[in-house]
Order: sequence, then C-alpha cells, then structure tokens
Amino acid sequence: MKTIKGIKFFIRQNIDKLNYKKDKFLNILYKLPFLQKPLPKNNSVSKSKIYSKKEYLLLHQKAITRKNLNVEKFEKELGYSIDKNWFHNVSLITQTSIKNSELNFNHGRIIYSLVCKYVNEKNDLLNQSITILETGSAKGFSSLCMSKAINDFNIKGKVITVDCISHNEKMYWNCIKDSEGKKTREELLKEWENELSNIIFVQGWTTETLKKMGINRINFAFLDAQHTKEAVLEEFNYVSERQQKGDMIFFDDVTPNIFDGVCNAVEEIEKNYPYKMDYLPFDKNRGYSLAIRI
Repeated sequence: MKTIKGIKFFIRQNIDKLNYKKDKFLNILYKLPFLQKPLPKNNSVSKSKIYSKKEYLLLHQKAITRKNLNVEKFEKELGYSIDKNWFHNVSLITQTSIKNSELNFNHGRIIYSLVCKYVNEKNDLLNQSITILETGSAKGFSSLCMSKAINDFNIKGKVITVDCISHNEKMYWNCIKDSEGKKTREELLKEWENELSNIIFVQGWTTETLKKMGINRINFAFLDAQHTKEAVLEEFNYVSERQQKGDMIFFDDVTPNIFDGVCNAVEEIEKNYPYKMDYLPFDKNRGYSLAIRI
C-alpha cells in the first residue's frame, strides 16, 4: 500500500512538469483507475510541514514589492486595475506558499482587467448575465479576482470553477492559515463573502467533469488545469463550442521549455480555430495567451 501511495503522490506532484514527448502517454496516466478519484490530501498545495506566519509574511512582502512593468503597462492600456489592498489581502492567503520557484500573482491582475474590459465592451450584458469558466481552482485566487470584476461592475454573473481538490474537505494548504489547523477551502475564503456569492466550486478532473456540465454560454474562460496538449485542447473545444464573437479564453503557463504541452495547444488553436491569439510573455518563467473569438 505504501508503494502505491508513493506512486500516486509522485505523479500528482510532478505530472504536469514531467518532460514526456508524447501527450498520449500522459493521458493514459490520467485515466489509470487509481487516479480517477481526486485525492486532495496528496495534492501539491498540501505540505506536511507547518511553516510560521512570519515566513509567509516575508515571502508575500517580497512578492508584492517586486514590480512588473509589463503588467502595469497592460493594466493602463486596458484602463482597469484591481484594488491593491484587496489584492494584497487575497494573495497573502491564497497565493503565498513555500516553494522553490518565485512567487507570481500577476495572472490575478491580468484576468481582472480582462473581465472588466469584456464587460465594459459588452454593454448588453448589463441587464443580462456573464458566465465565466475556470479549470484549476487551486485555493480560489483566480476565481475571486474574476468575481470581483463582476461585482465592481454591478452586473449579474457567475464563475464556475473545476478542480480535483474538494471544496469541503479539511486539509493543510501550504498557506499562512495552516497554523490555525486544517481548513476547507470554504473556510479559507470565508472573508470574501461577496465574491464567493458568484462562485460555484465543482470537484473532479476537468476533462471528464466538463462532459457532464450543462453550460450553454461561456463568455470568458481561464484554463489552468492539466497542462498536456491533449487536455488543454479538450478544455478549449468544450469552451469554444459555447462562445460567440468577442468572447475570450485566457491561457496560463504558456511558457516554452517548461509547459510545452500548453504552448503546443495554443499554437494549434491559433492556426486552426477562429480565434485571434495574443501572446503575453510578461515573465520569462510564466507566459500567458489571450484568445478572442472572431
């Protein structure tokens, strides 16, 4: 049993970063019987060691004082930027983790600005509703940022977010709240009641779960779950069938030599589908792409 648990833990920790040349092989791994049921306790956001609040605060302070001129320019060009105090509070709890790589919260700022731009340009939505789909909820950071954009424009809308992590199972999250004991995601995010009122958390592997969901229209999507080419294309196809002219899809981790599966999927979408693709290489270790339906 210990050997099987070790194999499952290794795959869950490293599957998106393993440098396999063929995505089909990764897809076979995802479909192995013992991987079908999500195991939140072994998810990469969990840590066996409890770090001090001071360590998280120092990391967070370092991250928020590190400027990214490309992101600031992007916000100015779009004309929308997220409230800094709100953003710093959310990122402390949901994005500040002890890990080897440098902390990067920029995607939250970018998707907030993009959702604001979308809503402003689609004036007919003000009396209707906007539906946002996210794959890869993690701690809920991105969902909160997109939900805030909905609230800031005072329109009706919902964010449907899918992840293998349960919303209601107590666990350690490798965050500043771990010193208070295990928490569910719901408990972790209770401070943001207004934003949570727009969010629907769904547990399951995205490519299988999406097939069971009845969504008629997806105005905006943020794809950040499994990083193989095949998985990204499956998610994209689900979204694209439910979009109209001007609707958007934002891709995270479009980073060559790190997430080649995502890069290859984005390139194929740009070549073969009716989307205008804008590449946003704002950071050498974390790139993004925005696809707009034409």
